[in-house]
Parts: sequence; C-alpha cells; structure tokens
Amino acid sequence: MAELISGNRLDIPKSVQKEFLEECRKKLGLSNRDFSFLLGVSVRTLNDWKRKKFLLPEKAAKFLSDKTGIKVPEPNKVVDRFWYTRKGAKKGAINMLKKYGRVGGDQRYRLERWRKWWEEKGKFSHHPIINVSLPINKPKKSKDLAEFVGIVLGDGGISNNQIRITLNSLDEKNYVKFVVKLTQSLFGVKPAIYEDKEDSVFDVTISRVELVRYCINDLGLKIGNKVKQQVDVVDWIKQNKKFMIACVRGLIDTDGSVFDHKYRVNGKSYSYKKMDFSSSSRPLLSSVYAFLKNLGLKPRITKDGKKIRLESVEDVKKYFRLIGSHNPKHLNRYFK
Repeated sequence: MAELISGNRLDIPKSVQKEFLEECRKKLGLSNRDFSFLLGVSVRTLNDWKRKKFLLPEKAAKFLSDKTGIKVPEPNKVVDRFWYTRKGAKKGAINMLKKYGRVGGDQRYRLERWRKWWEEKGKFSHHPIINVSLPINKPKKSKDLAEFVGIVLGDGGISNNQIRITLNSLDEKNYVKFVVKLTQSLFGVKPAIYEDKEDSVFDVTISRVELVRYCINDLGLKIGNKVKQQVDVVDWIKQNKKFMIACVRGLIDTDGSVFDHKYRVNGKSYSYKKMDFSSSSRPLLSSVYAFLKNLGLKPRITKDGKKIRLESVEDVKKYFRLIGSHNPKHLNRYFK
C-alpha cells in the first residue's frame, strides 16, 4: 500500500509512537512481519518507525486507527514528507556562505556538467525517483518458473509493489539461498533479505512493480490475502505434469514438513517418517491431493480439512523419488 507512506508525517514523541504501533499490532493479532505487510513496508522500516528513526506517515496512522479504533496520538506538529531535506539544505547553505561567500558554487559549470551527464547517461537510464518501472527478465514458462509459483503460493505474498517470501531463520538459511538464486536467475533481480528476529524469519523481498505485473498478468497469481481469495494452482501449471511436479515441490518445501512418527508395541519403540502439507485454501489443497493420487501415492486429508498427509514409508520414499526437495531442512529430516 504505497499510498499509506505518502503525504505528511506526524512528529509524535518517540515512546508514544512505539506504544501506538505496538498497541495496534496486538489489537489486530498480527506478528511483526504480518503487521509490516499490512502497511506495505518492510520489517526494517516498521522497526525504524518504532525507534523514530523516521516519522510516522499521517495516512498510515489514520489507517491503523480506523482498523483498530485506537486514537492517533496527538503530534507535536505535522510536517511535510520531505521536511528533513529543507532542514539539511538550510544547514548546507549556511556552510556554503561561510566558506565561499555565496550559495551554489559556479552555476554555469554545474549546468554544463549536468547537460553532459544527461546526454551521455541520464536520458538512457531508469531511476525510481522519476517513477519509471525498472525492467525485469520475463522468462518463458518452465519448471523453474512453476517452482517459483509454488513457493509464492506457499510462503509468499504479493502487494501492489513487491513480492515477499517468508522463511524460518532458524533452520531454512540454506533454502533462503536457493530461493534468492532461483529468483535472480529467472528475473534478473537480486532480492533483498530482511531478518525479523522477533518472529525468527527471513523476508526475501523483491520490490519491483514490473515483477508484480508479470506475476498477475502472465502467471495468474493474485495480490492480497491468499486464504480469503481461496487461491489455487494456476491452469498453465496444471496442464503440464513436469510443471506440476515442480510447483508441488515449491509448495511442500515452504508449507510442508517431514516428521518422525513414533509408537510402541510390546514395549519396543518404533519410528518412521511421515510428511504433511498445510493450507487453508481448499482449492489449493484439493489440487495437490489430486495430483499426488495421480502419481500413485495415497494422500489423506486430515479431519480439519487443512492438511494432506503421506503416512506410509513407501509413499514418503516415492515422494522424494518422484518430486524431491530443494529445502535442506526436509532433506536432513528425511535422510537422518
């Protein structure tokens, strides 16, 4: 929601600003990560607001107040978004006057240098400051692209200007590297990685409007809440078995788990591996279930309707043979 960070800023006392944000987050029942996603900013920016490294946008404060019913704290003053640039410019002008007796240096020389830069580089470059969407690679449909879609459908989210994939920082550090490498090879864009120590997660974030457009218009993904929209595997993937295998791998690498099933018989302890995949989107769960059955596996949907399980030694072995995993966490748990 880029519109929430535009406009005026509220100069609220530091401790009050932090308290307001925390009260709103708790009232909404959101983690720090989900709270930042609601506001359309990174976890780092949210933490900077809490520390009052940046002033809180007036629109964001009113948005939270409307959502929670918590009154916006009375600010000391309301300032323009770029108040700090004028403050810095004023100090710079004073220093220039002291040093040179005038402000701005040799304006004719600066203008000539600018014209030279513009003709040689400037008019050919893309820069977000002048509101130009930066380009991306737009790959053809492939197994890698289908796996990326599975990852986004699993632990990803799409807002108006970015794609965010959230992974556990405790045991998925190596999988983060795989996701970054996959994204960069597909789209020619290196994601940023933000760590949220409070929730023990890494946010792999790609802030490219052009990539969001490509995912919506070409890949069939959707902006917003996946559960509310009851998302499903897109048709171009369903129609190709190899694409579907890759997509299911991405889904289960992010929203699946491998675990030990332990039991005792006649005083002896036994253990073997099981797998499950979780989703609150029924169409998505149904598609994965049907595909696993078509592969000759025997999946079971749990009573709450939110998980698929593979419960036999043979099925788990067959899963890793036919579909496999790029998540070292799953591989380590299966082969240990």
